[in-house]
Amino acid sequence: MSISAVGFEKTFQYAQMFKEGMLCTVYLSLFTVILGFMLALVLAVMRMSNFRPLRFLAMTPDGHMREEGFLAVVSRFNPISFIAAVYVEVIRATPMLVQLFIVYQVVFSKDVINLPSVTVLGFLKLNRFLPGVVALALNSGAYLSEIIRAGIQSVDGGQTEASRSLGLNQGQTMRFIVLPQAIKNILPAIGNEFVTIIKESAITYTIGVADLMAAVKAAQAGTFLVLEPLLVVAALYFCLTFPTSKIIAYFERRMRRGDRR
Repeated sequence: MSISAVGFEKTFQYAQMFKEGMLCTVYLSLFTVILGFMLALVLAVMRMSNFRPLRFLAMTPDGHMREEGFLAVVSRFNPISFIAAVYVEVIRATPMLVQLFIVYQVVFSKDVINLPSVTVLGFLKLNRFLPGVVALALNSGAYLSEIIRAGIQSVDGGQTEASRSLGLNQGQTMRFIVLPQAIKNILPAIGNEFVTIIKESAITYTIGVADLMAAVKAAQAGTFLVLEPLLVVAALYFCLTFPTSKIIAYFERRMRRGDRR
């Protein structure tokens, strides 16, 4: 298998499809980042909640709390944290391809959510694009939630106590004190997840999303070439991921300037 200039010329005849596929990948990544980050915040808060409706079971007749025993264990059960933990573990323990097909063939089936076959953003089929975004966001949210939770827990507890002593409520403390510091600590991990989303979006071509990999398959079928279309799409993915990683690194340096003073 050899590479030739003629092969690239034939591949570039599908330049419009590659352009649309690149735009589709950008749209997929953008919507996934937004929805996934929102879901991750909710899951992180759920995992860190202190909602224990059965706490009264550990109360002794003299008003003390049991530290050991079956009732003490049951009293510490947190249903909100449990639901979030189960979701995260299930998503992390199952393949992304399986999750994609469950969302596309079950959740967005004709019997559950029947999406119209309309075109959005100029050239994207809604009934294929939206399931791809939802599946990617559900997967990304599980991983991001653990990153965000670790970042929140890395902030010194004295920061929260100081903010509460100044009159800030729990929501204000989280918004103005904890989250800014947590995001600074986890920015490299978040940036790595964003780059991963761009690359993982390639899997959506299996349900008919017109992304970069769909353009590759069309070019390979039309030119009977294998390597040249793959090299072109690899270069396009590099053009998307490399600047993204550099932008994240730039903001990381800006946010850490105060640490060196």
